[in-house]
Amino acid sequence: MNIVLVQPEIPHNTGAAGRLALATGSTLHLVKPLGFSLDEKTIRRVGLDYWKDVDLRVWESFDELLSAYPEARFWLLSTKAQRSAWEVTYQKGDFLVFGRESKGLPESWLDERAIRIPMKDESTRSLNLATAVAIVLYEAERQIGEMG
Repeated sequence: MNIVLVQPEIPHNTGAAGRLALATGSTLHLVKPLGFSLDEKTIRRVGLDYWKDVDLRVWESFDELLSAYPEARFWLLSTKAQRSAWEVTYQKGDFLVFGRESKGLPESWLDERAIRIPMKDESTRSLNLATAVAIVLYEAERQIGEMG
């Protein structure tokens, strides 16, 4: 699977997504601009001792990422989506795309690929980014059946 964080702002959330990527054998894609530095000092300060083992790709733009994988399926996670993440049949190699913590993905991107995590209390604005990644990633992994 592929985890995509578009313009992530909080290094701890990105670190948690990196740990999820390691645990599931997924690739973590970060789309610039980033709200933090990826230099060694910052990584060490945040305590990401496993960061060197993460399959990490950094992109200048989302369009650059899309162009690199023209045949791939991209699922855009948004609280504004109508379709539930449980209604999707995930496939190996899918891309799960999450927006930045403060604003999510641009509404102009939301099309038939947009999905949401169902919540009982719809007044809840959103879930923590790393939590959202874990929920959808593990549902996809459960469906694909490679985690055992």
